[in-house]
Amino acid sequence: MRIWQTAAGLILISLAIIIMPHYFSTKSEAVLAESMEHTVSAKGGQFKELALENTDNESVNEGFSEKLAHFLTNPFIIPLLLTLASVGFVIELFSPGFGLWGLAAIIAMILFFYGHLVAGTAGYETVGLFVAGIILIVLELFLPGGIVGALGLFAVIGSLFMASGNLIHMAVSVLVAVTASILVSILYVKVFDRKMNFFKRMILTDQANTDKGYVSNQNRLELIGKQGRAMTDLRPSGTAVIEDERVDVVTEGSFITKGTLVKVMKTEGSRIVVREVT
Repeated sequence: MRIWQTAAGLILISLAIIIMPHYFSTKSEAVLAESMEHTVSAKGGQFKELALENTDNESVNEGFSEKLAHFLTNPFIIPLLLTLASVGFVIELFSPGFGLWGLAAIIAMILFFYGHLVAGTAGYETVGLFVAGIILIVLELFLPGGIVGALGLFAVIGSLFMASGNLIHMAVSVLVAVTASILVSILYVKVFDRKMNFFKRMILTDQANTDKGYVSNQNRLELIGKQGRAMTDLRPSGTAVIEDERVDVVTEGSFITKGTLVKVMKTEGSRIVVREVT
């Protein structure tokens, strides 16, 4: 169930990032075109083929999408969005089901890429690389080797740097987000003694022990204290007859000749330990 929820979240991220910039940018372009049309009419055709003769008198207001993009790409907002996404993801790993932290992480990444798409520093290929990286990381949980997970991690981090207009600032933002997620993980494990519920469903934790009735082989406890004779020389292993039953036995380390009277001292599964009767 958690895998399907993660996949659904990835699909929502992709659709939202692809549709929202197109929708708002289309409205902004329409408003901008109407504003320019009135301006050109008022100026008596002073603007021709995008050539501005008097740019000091022109004032074009930003649309909602541009203002939101400027806010979301602010150097102080980017690390907050990445930290919220990483911390939300970590908390979801410790939670029994998909909750508000997971939703907050998805929304944070939608806002991150939306802002950079509208600002023009990121393209849809960047979003595709991020989603592909997340998918590879999820697949790593089912595939051995670690190569798929490493590729997914590089893809996610690479998409963040591709979306950024300032590599140094993005490096600092990623470092802040990773540090915060590590601290939250330590807090959950060391302070709250929590375990990742996500991995509990994929890791076998049941133990096969004798308390639950599981035995690897037959334990001959009924032979302890019984006596018999060695059918072969015990060097130290060999064969003995105990209560008319031929069994494989082993001594405690000493050599016992054939025909010697022996006594069963202990049994360890199918291993029967005998000692010479003196």
